[in-house]
Amino acid sequence: MAAVRFEPFRGLPKAAQWSILVAISVLITALLRRAQLPAALLLGPMIAAILVEYGGGRIRVPKLPFSFAQPVIGCMIARVLTADIFLRFFRQWPLFLGVVVAVIVASCLLGLLISKLRILPETTAIWGLLPGAASVMMLMAEAFGADMRLVAFMQYLRVIFVAGAASVIARFWVHASGGAPATVWFPAIHWVAFGETLALIVVGMVVGRRLRIPAGGLLVPMVLGAGLHLGHVIELELPPWLLASGYLLLGWTTGLRFTREILAHAGRTLPQIVGSIALLMAFCGLLSWLLVRVAGIDALTAYLATSPGGADSVAIIAASSKVDVPFVMALQTVRFLAVLMIGPPLSRWAAGMLKPGVEDGPGVEP
Repeated sequence: MAAVRFEPFRGLPKAAQWSILVAISVLITALLRRAQLPAALLLGPMIAAILVEYGGGRIRVPKLPFSFAQPVIGCMIARVLTADIFLRFFRQWPLFLGVVVAVIVASCLLGLLISKLRILPETTAIWGLLPGAASVMMLMAEAFGADMRLVAFMQYLRVIFVAGAASVIARFWVHASGGAPATVWFPAIHWVAFGETLALIVVGMVVGRRLRIPAGGLLVPMVLGAGLHLGHVIELELPPWLLASGYLLLGWTTGLRFTREILAHAGRTLPQIVGSIALLMAFCGLLSWLLVRVAGIDALTAYLATSPGGADSVAIIAASSKVDVPFVMALQTVRFLAVLMIGPPLSRWAAGMLKPGVEDGPGVEP
């Protein structure tokens, strides 16, 4: 006898389903922010969307709003690429490159192992373990054929693990008591800079779609915005409410794709995913120990700099601790940029290598 599914939202008007989604998103996001969990603005809406989809909801984010979310995130990345980060890299580039290459190679090998064992389909595990910004890895993964839902599951599970470990270690060593500062959602806006930012967002939406660049809506404003920002041609004005809207749309788009089948598959692979995250964190811990021994970097700075992902949460912890913040953020940023450049060709190479062995492996409903 087939089990009866609990689907309280099935059959409700779409307006009612959207209202429920908004209410649950606000509640969960507020709880996550109160717990000072990183990426709460994206995780809250994504969890809420998963609950609505699991409960029988049948709503989807239209393509145009989702296309808006990508360039918003691209502009956010462009804004944090400061000249100080690149100067720090050029001063210690051999050290930076060695650490960055080691972490990327380790994450790729773990991803290939998971794929070879047919735990996850094709390149999903590689994108899920690459240590870049989680929201960006989701968008890039979808553009290059991986399962965005499982990538999101892996990326944000790792964010939680890494941020939790970094917080505990920071408090243990230096008793850091700082946290994320209170957010002013509607600050005074510099209208010229805001207009330039909106123009860049529109350019990203149009050019990315017209040229059919994979993840072009993200990459075009990121590259163009970074160049213009570093050259002091424009200022990027991204008020918190605008960033939150981008995270909200991305979270909803991803969460509403989590069918019962994908959740069941994620549950079956949870031990292997947790194991791979633990191995990657242990490897990065070993790298931090080597930085302490070889380069004379203090232990907490080394640990935060090599942490695999969660750059936003690492930034908050670093800012409230007695560490070399420029070193931490420079290493995190350089690694992120390296992943952006290496990720696409690596994905194509891995897909070609894995196809014969994974093609008939366990899959999930698209």
